[in-house]
Amino acid sequence: MKEGIHPKNYRLVVFKDMSNGHAFLSRSAAPSKETIKWEDGNEYPLVKLEISNTSHPFFTGKNVLVDTAGRIDKFKKKYEKKK
Repeated sequence: MKEGIHPKNYRLVVFKDMSNGHAFLSRSAAPSKETIKWEDGNEYPLVKLEISNTSHPFFTGKNVLVDTAGRIDKFKKKYEKKK
């Protein structure tokens, strides 16, 4: 690995899929202002995900549209013709 380009602040972080509630603990340097109490009783930083391998159609085999943040409505509102 190249010296000096990798972050040094790796720590345990909980990633939570907001579309189905699935959460997992992993090491990451991702910033977070929220914390969550994990199964082991400790508190860890929380990183919210819109989609993960437990809800993505490629991994689940189901073709389901997940629109947790109203992305389609935001897109339509942003690009609608002005009257």
